[in-house]
This record gives sequence, C-alpha cells and structure tokens, in this order.
Amino acid sequence: MTIAAQILVFAGVFVVLASAAGLLRAKDLLTRLHFLSPATTLGAPLVGIGLVLVNGVHLGSGAILATVVLLALTGPILQSATARLEARHRGEIDEDLPS
Repeated sequence: MTIAAQILVFAGVFVVLASAAGLLRAKDLLTRLHFLSPATTLGAPLVGIGLVLVNGVHLGSGAILATVVLLALTGPILQSATARLEARHRGEIDEDLPS
C-alpha cells in the first residue's frame, strides 16, 4: 500500500512540475492554459489519491477526496471558459454563435 501511494504521489508531483516547466516556456495565455490542464486534471488527483492511501480512510481522507473531485471537475470548466473569453477578446470567435 505504501509503495503504491508513493508511486502515485511522485507521479502527481512529476506531472505538476512538468506542467510548471511548460508554463515557464509558454508565450501566450492559450498555451499556458494548455500546460495547466494536466496539473489540475491528472497531477492533483494522483497526489490526492496517494495521500488517501497513505493516511487510510477517515474524515480527513474524505476532505482530500472531495477537494480532488472538485478540482478535477471545475478545473477543465474554468480553463475552457478562460480560453473562450481570450479567443473572444482576440476576435477569433464569432459573437453571433451560441456559446
């Protein structure tokens, strides 16, 4: 159990660090959003699941799981809305199309 938890946490940390390295190289907002997606949809859940495996099942683990689920569900929605707003600001989206 501990080995699996450590592998999950290290994989999650690796994904977050790789995303951060990509953010440093990105030049515009849309590219930064592209690099941010793996951190919220893959990195954070891996770290959260690893922490739950280490700590066992109790109230704190439930809070970790709730946070991970909330982050995994809202992260892509927030990133999509931000990208759509930026594309609209650039004039790349037709204002008459339904959203």
